[in-house]
Amino acid sequence: MRLKVPPVAVFAVAAILLYAGAWLLPQSSLVFPGQTFLSLFLAFAGLIPGGRAVLAFARKKTTVNPMAPEKATVLVTGGIYRISRNPMYLGLLCLLLALAVYWGSLTALVIVPAFVWYMTEFQIKPEEEALTALFGDAYKDYCTRVRRWI
Repeated sequence: MRLKVPPVAVFAVAAILLYAGAWLLPQSSLVFPGQTFLSLFLAFAGLIPGGRAVLAFARKKTTVNPMAPEKATVLVTGGIYRISRNPMYLGLLCLLLALAVYWGSLTALVIVPAFVWYMTEFQIKPEEEALTALFGDAYKDYCTRVRRWI
């Protein structure tokens, strides 16, 4: 499973499961004041780091293809990458949380941690191995300064 499923597909499956949980188990859904506002806030909180990360890669002219980290040509450590080593995945996580809040789905208590676990084990760790092979001590040093998620 390592680097086999595109992260956007993992996000889509998790979002479908959240929706299915809200639809199939309406008794396990919450409704609260400010729910829509909070979901919009989380969505923007996800779009900002994700968008900034993609722009940073584009500026450095390196690949954004998460299925082929070995094709990276530059180690990007500035901008949003000073805060998180994985702002694109952090963005997807925030978008997933936004959907969970919007639908009020308590299934998020299972699906969101499963998303984080899957992304860490099958996407992030293999990427880290590839980047260590490519950039060696520079990447290891970066990893000591910046956390994996946030």
